[in-house]
Amino acid sequence: MDMQDRIGSITVVGGGSAGWMAAAALATYLGKGAAIRLIESKEIGIVGVGEASVPHIRMFNGQWLGIDEAEFVKRTQATVKLGIQFDDWSRIGDSYIHGFGAIGRSLGPLPFHQFWLKLHRSGRAGPIGDYSPQTVMAPRGRFAPGDRNAPPGSPLADIAYAYHFDASLYARYLRELAEQRGVQRIEGRIVGVNQRAADGFIESVTLESGQTVDGELFIDCSGFRGLLIEQTLKTGYEDWSHWLPCDRALAVPSESVAPITPYTCSSARPAGWQWRIPLQHRTGNGYVYASRHISDDEAAATLLAGLDGKALAEPRALRFTAGVRKKCWNRNVVALGLASGFLEPLESTSIYLAQSGITRLLSLFPRRDFCPLLIDRFNRESAVEYERIRDFLILHYHATERNDTPFWNYCRTMDIPDTLRETLELFRRDGRYFRNGEDFFALPSWVQVMLGQRIVPQSYHPMVDEMPEERLLDHVESVRAMLAHAVDTMPTHQEWINRYWKAPAA
Repeated sequence: MDMQDRIGSITVVGGGSAGWMAAAALATYLGKGAAIRLIESKEIGIVGVGEASVPHIRMFNGQWLGIDEAEFVKRTQATVKLGIQFDDWSRIGDSYIHGFGAIGRSLGPLPFHQFWLKLHRSGRAGPIGDYSPQTVMAPRGRFAPGDRNAPPGSPLADIAYAYHFDASLYARYLRELAEQRGVQRIEGRIVGVNQRAADGFIESVTLESGQTVDGELFIDCSGFRGLLIEQTLKTGYEDWSHWLPCDRALAVPSESVAPITPYTCSSARPAGWQWRIPLQHRTGNGYVYASRHISDDEAAATLLAGLDGKALAEPRALRFTAGVRKKCWNRNVVALGLASGFLEPLESTSIYLAQSGITRLLSLFPRRDFCPLLIDRFNRESAVEYERIRDFLILHYHATERNDTPFWNYCRTMDIPDTLRETLELFRRDGRYFRNGEDFFALPSWVQVMLGQRIVPQSYHPMVDEMPEERLLDHVESVRAMLAHAVDTMPTHQEWINRYWKAPAA
């Protein structure tokens, strides 16, 4: 490749987790071949509520950025996340856990839940949560990473887990890493954007100080406002608020309550839902709600009444519209994080979507000619990823029996995307689920949430009846017994943190 073809300068607009993740990854993989600068202003706060993650972060941190796990946990006041407990979603009083990782052990071509369905229908199997390591560990407050000595195929061989962490501390940690790898940070507020007359590409940005910062490729991490992707390039936004009607959130930290639970809690409320995210030094809380069904004052009162520790600040307000940019890559601007779109934090996908966008950009990284095929592929894959996660979030709201408030009545009766309707119809018939390509949420996630929200299949896969009853019972029961015994021997989550990952006092 002619070195003259290489992009030599990249400017990241905006800090926060998304900006510094992008800067750190670009510096790691482009080396000295490109000058990377990041512009951020101390005057502009970061959203910083994305304090829960999905297991993908372990790959991004460890394998891609070379971050030591224990150091990351200590530096960000992190705790373990094995999944999310959903309370009161289908009916008031209901509770289930969407745990990471596999359910049971499959036999041949059929997933484990198909065999479980047959036995559960006749009362010979317990709840589906008895057959997944994370959903057994979480409510008992236990944790240990995967057992390398476990037999091949054992659900204990690799325990999938993620973290709860302080997003502002994560951004600070990534900034140190990025600057060590050559990224230049520029302090300042952008007051002007300059485009090339010929093709509308961004040529440079002007700061309040009068300084001009140029670049061949711009990464827009400016949050909801989308300074480059939207305010300058007028890319357009696909509004999904008719399917995801929550448009506001209030966030408030509270005092930590022991023991620290290794899972996020999501409790359905009259006009939305409340999160609880335990960190080592505090607990993060928030109420995501639909403003047309509840006032801000009522939402604040509901949030504060639901805390299990003393509030450490006044609730902070956020406004948003669920949806995605019509293009996440437009001309020479790639939008990441909130600048690319917003799907509420119900399944903790914000950090993941930014990391996924960074990975996609590295895979499709352009030369100076900005090949349209690469841009089209990036936009197509981004759109599909957002749409499939969107469907998974809509599932939580739509699959409810609640009719106690106008909000839940709307969610239960609203029209849903055809893609989601087909998924639900297939599962209702005989428990089948088919993953589309590289969907982020795989079969265990969909199965746990659909069952948790009382979508009960009418039957099961016809091949299940080919297995002798005794063998079927032995297989399902052996999984339950093995997990119950293994979890008995694990330390508590608090013991694990105290032993290996204790953060210094905040």
